[in-house]
Amino acid sequence: MRDPFGAFCDFSTAHLEGAAGGPLAGLTFAAKDLFDIAGHVTGGGNPDWLARHRPAVRTATVVERLTEAGASMVGKTHTDELSKGIFGENAHYGTPTNPRAPGRVPGGSSSGSAVAVAGGLVDFALGTDTGGSVRVPASFCGIYGIRPTYGRLPFDGVITQAPSFDTVGWFARDPDLLARVGSVLLSYGKPKSRARLRRLIIAEDAFAVADATAAAALTPAISRLSSIFSQVERRRLSSASLADWLRHQTSLQGREAWATFGDWIDRNNPRFGFEVADNFLRGLTVDDTALASARAFQSARKAELSTLLDGETVVCLPTTPFPAPPAGQPRSVMWRLRVPVITLTCIAGVLGAPQLNLPLAKCDGLPLGCSVLAHPGGDELLLDVARRVVSG
Repeated sequence: MRDPFGAFCDFSTAHLEGAAGGPLAGLTFAAKDLFDIAGHVTGGGNPDWLARHRPAVRTATVVERLTEAGASMVGKTHTDELSKGIFGENAHYGTPTNPRAPGRVPGGSSSGSAVAVAGGLVDFALGTDTGGSVRVPASFCGIYGIRPTYGRLPFDGVITQAPSFDTVGWFARDPDLLARVGSVLLSYGKPKSRARLRRLIIAEDAFAVADATAAAALTPAISRLSSIFSQVERRRLSSASLADWLRHQTSLQGREAWATFGDWIDRNNPRFGFEVADNFLRGLTVDDTALASARAFQSARKAELSTLLDGETVVCLPTTPFPAPPAGQPRSVMWRLRVPVITLTCIAGVLGAPQLNLPLAKCDGLPLGCSVLAHPGGDELLLDVARRVVSG
């Protein structure tokens, strides 16, 4: 297929026709190259992984659900190596072009899927989100993207990174299609009545992480969101600093990622880009004391937020602290930019909560996402919020 943005893996011929009929009949989608397709090798964004693995025996369950619902998968899309990245710059396969911000990174690790949707190459696309890999490219590319509740969707047939955080997510250009895909993947029908959106919490500690210009650019989006709630409250999300959230989440995710890939890395000494190699090495050095402390912190934060995040409450926060940075910058520059990004994205991961990017803002002419976050299990609530905000 025509691919002017470099979103698709040119080494893969994976393609699946959708079943006749069904709620997604006639739609096309792409799948990040972490999803197994029977008879094809899952490349994982790394040429050494691609060369050392055999074709998949079966297709990932979520992909099967979509094709059974009538949608056709037209190809595999690029990912940061083994999903260990946040900006979409792959040292081996290059950087997909951001259709909404040329010359800027698309965001990762679900870079190709976000680009394929933003560029109109497919109707929707599958990604994965461990530490922000759907939410960040959705913000940078100016599209809708959801990280669902942890454990809500099956992860079998997908290359895992950190099993306590990995989720399957998806992108679309409009909230109605995002919800239609959700109706298949989340297995929920059309609600008999709309959920009552009682309270919107504007997380002041999260907005403090964003650049001043970005925070100001999100003001109109906050106003649009506020108009559909009966109560709006500005407050800190947590009694703990977000720097502590990040530190402990990084320990948990890093240790799990090394447990997942460490043996393979030791055996094969694969080629990795700078950030990916550094990420794996940091995970290797997380000791048992740090791991226990991180698990205790996670439990405490889940308990703290469980009363705040009731079934009628939604949290508003910036998806990313700034719009997409220029592509091709020195590695040391990009490495420093990671910290504020993952400080925001770690929140949903620690809580196991759903988060949805709303492409409602521009900052210096570039897309910038505003997010809504709900209690674990509140995926449908967020999809309804997205539709209401657009419909007014």
